[in-house]
Amino acid sequence: MNIDFARKLELAYHQQCKALCDEFHLKQTGFDILMFLGNNPQYKYAKDIVSIHVDQLVDQGYLSRIDVPGDRRKVKLILNEKANDVVKKGKVFQSQFFSSLFINIDGEHKKIFKETLELMEKNLEDLMEEK
Repeated sequence: MNIDFARKLELAYHQQCKALCDEFHLKQTGFDILMFLGNNPQYKYAKDIVSIHVDQLVDQGYLSRIDVPGDRRKVKLILNEKANDVVKKGKVFQSQFFSSLFINIDGEHKKIFKETLELMEKNLEDLMEEK
């Protein structure tokens, strides 16, 4: 597998969601943070996202920081009401984007691809544990 595929995927994704970012006056990284939190509610802490863009999202009213009682080092990130439209439209966009990647690919190949990705993810986790 060529590493260029991952780069092309990233470039196509960013190009395709530019209109949505423009609609909400968000930079790509800000959009990505909101979508990460919207798609992964188990991640709630600022340490899960190391980015100066979090400050901008807080300033713009998309996120709130909540101190965790009993631990002055932990800050929970909460999606505000203002982020709901971004996340809602972002999920539709992501679904359409990924569906477009599978045009002309039959069900069996999709299944094989999904299984292969799951195995690759496991391999990546194993590689990270070796470190």
